[in-house]
Amino acid sequence: MNVTGQVALVTGANRGIGRQFVLELLERGARKVYATARRTESLGFDDPRVVPLALDLLDHGSVVTAAAGTQDVTLLVNNAGVATGTPLVTGDLTEVHREMDTHFWGTLDVIREFSPVLAANGGGAVVNVLSALSWFAAPGTGAYAAAKAAEWNMTNGVRLELADQGTLVQGVFLGAADTDITADYDGPKIDPAEVPRRSFDGLSEGSIEVIVDDWTAMVKEALAADPAPFYSKITEVLSTR
Repeated sequence: MNVTGQVALVTGANRGIGRQFVLELLERGARKVYATARRTESLGFDDPRVVPLALDLLDHGSVVTAAAGTQDVTLLVNNAGVATGTPLVTGDLTEVHREMDTHFWGTLDVIREFSPVLAANGGGAVVNVLSALSWFAAPGTGAYAAAKAAEWNMTNGVRLELADQGTLVQGVFLGAADTDITADYDGPKIDPAEVPRRSFDGLSEGSIEVIVDDWTAMVKEALAADPAPFYSKITEVLSTR
């Protein structure tokens, strides 16, 4: 897919990576971009091609209403998420549920409601913004990592299910980007604008998986080996920060 002339919808478009997706879509000539957030007053785009839209992943009615009012969408970018920093064993179980409800159930709900729209418009594409933490866990990331792991394999599952309608489903994986969600992280961070650039370059080539940074490439490569040395290395790296 070439994003020029496409009608896109971006969830969580009010800041961070989601905002960069909207800006990159405009730069590449998208015809219209539905920029969504729970509160539309937080969006603040001044390009006439941007249509602010209320959408809350935890409110099924909100998702249904959004899909009903955007029947021209050809590209869906699932970016919205949370990072509660909740441990799995000792943390607040309500917050663990919120992570899973957002990243897995909420994203799946959006895909389920928008897949008929994409089919009616020729198939289009779905982009799911995932994480290197889909493939490992670190202290303080238990709930987030588990939810992202579930979202990763959900991405694989819906890719197979939507193939017959001609919908390309892409997973985008990255480590830490310099956004509000990583404000307390003092490790290396990439420019968030790099995420949509890599994603859309991948769409133009039909890529179903995009690895944005070297950190994520290292994590993926380690999956085929004994995890013990990998976790020893991660522990050592994190202990120096």
